[in-house]
Amino acid sequence: MTLRQMSSLKRWHLAHREHAPLEYHMWDTMLTLWLIGWMGVPPALLLHWTWAVALCVLLYFAPPAYVQLRARLHRSGRLRCDWLPAVR
Repeated sequence: MTLRQMSSLKRWHLAHREHAPLEYHMWDTMLTLWLIGWMGVPPALLLHWTWAVALCVLLYFAPPAYVQLRARLHRSGRLRCDWLPAVR
């Protein structure tokens, strides 16, 4: 997932915040996890916490994994996802 796609998705959520507040907060959570994934690696390496490094690597992939999960659920008809065109 590119930074441009993440930005357009954030703009979509900001524009539709009134109608989909849960979606807005979920995307903010995904961005927070992504940021923890970026910023958590240096302290984890300095403290020799290999488990934290592995966790940060997983958190780094939280936003694209969330988008893929939502796309799969949308295709199967289990969940409607109005913001998928904003990613493409």
